[in-house]
Amino acid sequence: MLLMGNGRLITRDAANPFLADGCVAMDGNRIAAVGTTAEMKARYPRAEFVDARGGVIMPGLINAHGHLYSAFARGMAIRGYNPRGFLDILKGLWWTLDSHLLLGDTRLSADLTMMDCIENGVTTMFDHHASYGHIEGSLFAIADSAKEYGLRVSLCYEVSDRNGPEKMRAAVRENVDMLRAARADGSGMLSALFGLHAQFTLSDATLAYCREQAPEGAGFHIHVAEGIEDVYACLKEHGKRPVFRLQDFGILGENTLCGHCTHVSDAEMDMLKDTGSSVVHNPESNMGNAIGCPPALAMMRKGIRVGLGTDGYTNDMLESLKVAKLLHQHNLHDATAAWAEAPQMLFDNNAKLAGKAFGRELGVLRPGAAADVIALDYTPPTPMNADNLSGHVLFGMSGRQVIHTVIDGRVRMKDRELPGVDKQSVLARCREAAGAVWNRINA
Repeated sequence: MLLMGNGRLITRDAANPFLADGCVAMDGNRIAAVGTTAEMKARYPRAEFVDARGGVIMPGLINAHGHLYSAFARGMAIRGYNPRGFLDILKGLWWTLDSHLLLGDTRLSADLTMMDCIENGVTTMFDHHASYGHIEGSLFAIADSAKEYGLRVSLCYEVSDRNGPEKMRAAVRENVDMLRAARADGSGMLSALFGLHAQFTLSDATLAYCREQAPEGAGFHIHVAEGIEDVYACLKEHGKRPVFRLQDFGILGENTLCGHCTHVSDAEMDMLKDTGSSVVHNPESNMGNAIGCPPALAMMRKGIRVGLGTDGYTNDMLESLKVAKLLHQHNLHDATAAWAEAPQMLFDNNAKLAGKAFGRELGVLRPGAAADVIALDYTPPTPMNADNLSGHVLFGMSGRQVIHTVIDGRVRMKDRELPGVDKQSVLARCREAAGAVWNRINA
């Protein structure tokens, strides 16, 4: 039995949203009870106690769209790289990086990302992977890393025609192998989707092949209309907009995640809603690539489930939350925009996406839910209650304030230390491997 208490408890349970001195009791990988610290200590006197020291306790955070392969890009300089637009960024930076990643690089990129997620209170991640320098076994290397560090992960491989038919088919095989492995896993810690890059790098023949090879019931994870170039390519080459092309190939559905959807039309939004497809908003990436602001709030008004991701830009979901709110306020010239919608993306919709993917209740602290719990070193300077929690989260908290992280009932970080992990050794290996990747790129 494990207790985390002596903190202001944000449960994300509408029936019991906030306790000023709360405590979560965890029995194995499930939450057994929630109450005051005194109540839980009296009920479970022999339990191990993790002290939040008056800070904030909340459910573990969920990232609905990330790219851990991007970990080695920090500080990287590529000879001759001078992008003029989104396609130049993709070709010159990201496709160049992923085409030089070997299997060991993928594993170390995963290790680095797992540590960073834990340190930022992210307990579940939907990753979208590409390593065209070495495809076979890459998703399994990530899964091994996730198992070692304890993160809950949904994995997929980014199928694309950009590296030729042989590597396209290898990417499809990697997706299929991981989908089968995840279905057989049974731990509740590993899930999988069928990954696709974006439609301007996917021919009709490739989409048909992916649909044919995908196991029955598999959902897809794909970038949709991220840049306007995706829309132009679909219209020019196929005579239809991206969402309608996906529907024609049977890609949409209740298990499918559509990343970005920056340039979707009103009719495409209706199609996303009618098929039950979900969308993941990635505000910092959209701003960094200067591709525009997606109509995420309009999609939510239509009843589309819009989650929140980072697209590899950061592993701090609280940072992404803040930027989501600000982006829509700035874009709409409306200071009242996204106050409710941005927290809904992160705390409600991501929890629903993850719950469906992993077959258990996530993102909430109540009996029976998964024991994914974090504590932050945040002492509110103003009154904090059930009515103003979003204000405190948005203006007072960041991922770097996380001091404890529990995933599936196991302590993965305590007092900013990762038990059993030699962080400095991992960082040293990452620096060496990243340097070697950079040298290969610039050779």
